[in-house]
This record gives sequence, structure tokens and C-alpha cells, in this order.
Amino acid sequence: MSATVSFPVPTPRGPKTVTVSYARVGRGEPLLLLHGIGHHRQAWDPVLDILATERDVIAVDLPGFGASPALPDGLTYDLSTTAAVFRAFCEELGLDRPHVAGNSLGGLMALELGREKIVRSVTALSPAGFWSQAERRYAFGVLLTMRRIARGMPLPLVEKLARTAVGRTALTSTIYARPGRRSPEAVVAETRALVDAPGFDDTLRAGTSVRFTDDVPGIPVTVAWGTQDRLLLRRQGVRAKQMMPRSRLVRLPGCGHCPMNDDPALVARVILDGSR
Repeated sequence: MSATVSFPVPTPRGPKTVTVSYARVGRGEPLLLLHGIGHHRQAWDPVLDILATERDVIAVDLPGFGASPALPDGLTYDLSTTAAVFRAFCEELGLDRPHVAGNSLGGLMALELGREKIVRSVTALSPAGFWSQAERRYAFGVLLTMRRIARGMPLPLVEKLARTAVGRTALTSTIYARPGRRSPEAVVAETRALVDAPGFDDTLRAGTSVRFTDDVPGIPVTVAWGTQDRLLLRRQGVRAKQMMPRSRLVRLPGCGHCPMNDDPALVARVILDGSR
């Protein structure tokens, strides 16, 4: 079931109202799903039904992405604001320290929620923030190029490309190791999400100086990395393990940067195992 909720988020100049779109399905302990930059909550569709058999799953469009409007004036797209937004979101929905899984930017956000003790477990799939400066510049350059190309393509061309496996590969091989598995409709929708995201530039700008350099003690943490990740190279997973020595580091064979599409059964099992 998809829904939209608005709630106040405290700021030094008084509360600001944030609106978030989300889909909720399943039963069990609550599990929050956070997507990456330029994506939308439908990135989790390949694993949603599996997760919903054991969890109350809440897949969120991050503010400024998907169907969620941009943050209001006075709120920035940094990690501390993210923590405040999702603390308020959980309070509004009555979620008492849910589990959280995130991919890329969402993985970094998930770790921040874990560090702030807002959640009870973290599963981070190719999380941002464990890069060197050169690796960050490379990733940001790729993301900006992807968006520029997507914005330059008329919708009929995107729809035509999405109808063939070769076209879907051209559109999405940067984030998927097996792009042919993505449906044409999903490829069109996520290309449009990348084009339309009002929070993209501010989020990228806020990430310029971000590195995750703390442990996340006291809760279970799983970090999983696709062996075919072309955006955030898998050696960053080793750095994450060094930073969080009690975390579980999982290899995802044959998976790209967004592994949910490449191997749904494996990714769902990693998330369920990490959120016991």
C-alpha cells in the first residue's frame, strides 16, 4: 500500500514540515528500506515480496526523490538532517526502532541511523562514504554523466531503448550487473526518476565532504558488496569492515551496485539474516 505522510522536523529556527511518500506491505518486525541517489523506492521491488513474508516493510522515497517532494527551505541534505527526518518519520508511523536496509546513499543513511540508535539493525548494500577522494570523484562524475545523458534523451527514445535487453543495458549497466533482468517499465520509470529528482544536486553537493569514519556499536551491522559493482568499488567494503570490526561483511557474487535486481533471493536472505 502506498501512502504519503507529513510531519514536523525540528530545526534551530523552529519545526519544518517534511512530506515523504512510501509503500508499506507485509507483517512482522518493521523494516525500513532506503534507496540510492537518483533512484526511487521501486528499486526494492525485486525483493519486496520476499521480505514481506517475514517483515513489515516500509519502502521510502527519500526527500527530493521519487514521489517525495524536496526538503523545505531551512533543511539541508546532510546526514544529521537525514537522521532527524527519519527519527520524525518513525515517530509519525509509530515505528519503534525498526530494522533498516539501504543501498548506496541509502546505505550510508542506514549506518547514520544506526549510529544515532534510531534503528535496531543495519544492512548496508554498497554504502557510500567509504571512498577515497579519487573514488568519490569518480563516482560523482559517473552519476552526473548518467543524469546528463538521461536528461538529454526524449521519453520516446527511453521507452524504445527499454524494450530491448541491449537498450536496457545501455541505460542501466552502470548500476546493474544483469540489466536485462529489469523490466522495460521499471527502466523507464527509474530513468525518469533520475531526470526529475529535485534533491539530486543538493544531495551530491552535501556528499562532497562525507566519509563514514565511526563504528556502529551495540547493534547488528551487515555490509554487503556486489562483486561487479562499477560505481563504488568493492574494496570499499573492506574499509567498512575495518571501520566497523564487529560488522558482517558479505560478498554478493555477480551483483552490481544495486544488487536487489541482480540476485533478489540472495539479497533478501542477506537482509532477513541481518535483521533478526
